Amino acid sequence: MAPLAGAALVKTPVHLYRYLLRCCRLLPTTGMQQHYRHAVRQGYNSHMDEDDPERIQMIIQRAITDADWILDKYIKKM
Repeated sequence: MAPLAGAALVKTPVHLYRYLLRCCRLLPTTGMQQHYRHAVRQGYNSHMDEDDPERIQMIIQRAITDADWILDKYIKKM
């Protein structure tokens, strides 16, 4: 499954946060959605003080890749 249409537009941590929350809405059950929303919030809070632009871009790319993998994993099971 390809990432959501907005993946190419994610440039800042706030954009990433909103993108990942939209990805959570695509998960099949409410329990999964709540679990991954919580994980997204924790990840955002733990990296909030990151100021290295290169590191931020690396985190953004990794998070988009991980979200794509998770969506692919759960949506294929259905």
